[in-house]
Amino acid sequence: MAKDDYLNKRNLDKINTYKRLKFFVYKGLLEGWSPDQISGRLKDKYPNDPVMSISYEAIYMHIYRHRQASLNKKLIKLLPYQKSQRRRANAKTKRGTKIKDIINIKDRPKHIEDRKEIGHWEGDLVIGKGQKSAIGTIVERKSRFVCIIKLKDRKSTTVTNQFAKILKGFNQNLIKTMTYDNGVEMARNKQFTKLTGIKVYFADPYASWQRGTNENTNGLIRRYFPKGTDFNKVTPKQLQYVQDKLNNRPRKIIGYKTPKEIFKLNAA
Repeated sequence: MAKDDYLNKRNLDKINTYKRLKFFVYKGLLEGWSPDQISGRLKDKYPNDPVMSISYEAIYMHIYRHRQASLNKKLIKLLPYQKSQRRRANAKTKRGTKIKDIINIKDRPKHIEDRKEIGHWEGDLVIGKGQKSAIGTIVERKSRFVCIIKLKDRKSTTVTNQFAKILKGFNQNLIKTMTYDNGVEMARNKQFTKLTGIKVYFADPYASWQRGTNENTNGLIRRYFPKGTDFNKVTPKQLQYVQDKLNNRPRKIIGYKTPKEIFKLNAA
């Protein structure tokens, strides 16, 4: 009898059974969170509440159980699908670029690889339609906190000044190093160091994995601004919206905390 009761409970749609849980799950989906992120966030926020606990598989089952129903169709559209491969639109233009006086990533202090210390950033551009527009992205390695930067053009001086302006707004303990790829837009690295006091390192050509945090973040940004977007028509308010979305969503890799939570914790 007890076994039958247990099996019956397992067969219940837990999300429809408990309103509090349903509200949390649906709110997470509306925020663009994946079922895995929602499940992990519940464990972090309600560690001792059995009602507020559900696996990501159960969330997917709830969404797809009646996939033809109008509500479920809407829920499916909220799922943040991610392509297995991403390639920057400007990849070809950056290959073979020569930048003077670079410090190679091999000379970067080894402890930065451990992501135990806040303040080490990666920077890049996301290129728009016809290579004629771009936005800047800088991501902190430990927290995954991202800043998305409006650029009037892709000139090295513009990129340098805008990146420096953003980072100078943070406390000094939050800005220690920057790692770039070999894009010509990053050529004024010495000027950047002069403006910010931040030492700049450059990844090897064709080695996007050496800046994996930035590459992955740019892939997330592409969900909101797909290839073919004209960034000249994208407003600072729209960029801020996406930035806030990414910084306030739980990430499995940082224990289902949000980048903003980790960044603020280390800023104290």
